[in-house]
Amino acid sequence: MKRRQILTSAAAGMAALAAPRLVRAEAASTIRFVPHADLASLDPVWTTADITRNYSLAVFDTLYAYDAQFHVQPQMVEGHRTDQDGKVWELTLRDGLKFHDGQKVLARDCVATIQRFGKRDPFGQALMARVDEISAPSDTVIRFQLKRPFPLLPNALAQVYCAIMPERLAKTDPMQQIPEAIGSGPFKFLANERVSGQRVVFAKNADYVPRSSGVASFNAGPKIVHIDRVVWNFIPDPATASAALLQKEVDWWENPTIDLIPQIKRDKNVVVTVKDRTGELGCLRFNQLHPPFDNVAIRRVVVAAMDQKEIMEAVAGAEPSIIKTDVGLFVPGTPMASTAGVEITRGPKNYDKLKQDLKAAGYDGQKIVVLAATTIPSIWAEAQVATDILTKIGFNVDFQALEWGTVVQRRANKESIDKGGWNIFYTWLGGFGNVTPAPNIAIRGNGAGAWFGWPNAPKIEELYAAWFEAPDVAAQQKICEQMQLAFWQNPTYAPLGMYDMPTAYQNTLSDIPEGWPQFYGVKKA
Repeated sequence: MKRRQILTSAAAGMAALAAPRLVRAEAASTIRFVPHADLASLDPVWTTADITRNYSLAVFDTLYAYDAQFHVQPQMVEGHRTDQDGKVWELTLRDGLKFHDGQKVLARDCVATIQRFGKRDPFGQALMARVDEISAPSDTVIRFQLKRPFPLLPNALAQVYCAIMPERLAKTDPMQQIPEAIGSGPFKFLANERVSGQRVVFAKNADYVPRSSGVASFNAGPKIVHIDRVVWNFIPDPATASAALLQKEVDWWENPTIDLIPQIKRDKNVVVTVKDRTGELGCLRFNQLHPPFDNVAIRRVVVAAMDQKEIMEAVAGAEPSIIKTDVGLFVPGTPMASTAGVEITRGPKNYDKLKQDLKAAGYDGQKIVVLAATTIPSIWAEAQVATDILTKIGFNVDFQALEWGTVVQRRANKESIDKGGWNIFYTWLGGFGNVTPAPNIAIRGNGAGAWFGWPNAPKIEELYAAWFEAPDVAAQQKICEQMQLAFWQNPTYAPLGMYDMPTAYQNTLSDIPEGWPQFYGVKKA
């Protein structure tokens, strides 16, 4: 299936679709932002959805943070000390930290947050496996007693998903969503202005005290806010979003549809650039709790059927320079990336043989439920091509086109398909998980503790644990190569290729940080 056959030309539809009547006269201190999806969950532990991650960057803060070079800097902590040859860590909170409800941030809030985070996040799980006890000996000190030294402790606590919240919220079952958004970050979430499916509003947190030292970079350093409000207006139709940007009705479009980028670039008042260098890795995720994808041989046939070049051309063919193929577990060109076994991802494919292989693997024609988000164009593009391939090799597909928020809710369902469950969903793997194994949610094979799909992959788990104990980068790289080879034998998902996602904004905005969408530091002329 060709890209032009599966993607309706948004450019052609622009003449028929008028731009939304967004408020043109909003104050110069308001950033009008078009996110890639509606905000379906307020809980950065309950879901890994990028839209929740981006909201979390505004509302919550973290004990440590990553700069644009992926180095860890203190954020909510003033600093730390270690004792007993690295088996004891004491972190001291800096002054001036307050939650949005006016309460002071205390060490016990942080302890409860870390414990909840450690039950869901892969890096958090790796940390907690090495912890004997976390305590709060005072209001400002967090104390870790470790089973053995763990130098990556600050890296684990720098994960966006370790978003510090009040103890009463952090005690929520990690398998359930928190009921409200109370953080200590530079922006407040305005629940009374939320319009489900359309609008999210943030206001400057007047009580936020930025760090007094460091260099603002990615989500590290002083988070100084120069604007009063950020308004997210989700516009699911790309042509409408493009028209709104070009007519200056919005300031910033997070993820412009690739087909529209050449047209957007012609407007001299709009900046089109790549800010997120971690990229987006295409992912066809299997549910391994139920047939047929509890069968590893069937999963291997699916991985072998996927042609990364064909799928990425469907997603980003209008800007081929941003496409990457021969993609394994990590971003090509980064230290942990490997080419081991990537030849399986190349085309052309013999669908007749793959159909025979699928039957030989034990597939008996049962229906599979495939979830695809129509409201995120890049997911919709990869989903249509990859699902067409599934059909070509003999799967009986029930293709369900859904809004992304519905996919986010549905993918948490562990029931069989006759009870609302699923067999495959599509997404993009973005962020730090594309660079090292530590936070990588998609490779883990720890069963019930794993990301949606809940795979068991003992060999990958063994190598994952060994990576944390590796004495140097060379040893880490060797382990990552072994991990990738083990992955092809027992895949937890099918890698569909990669692209660097551009963003587009008015030239009236300046100082937009590198990385994911963040609004501290941004100035509006």
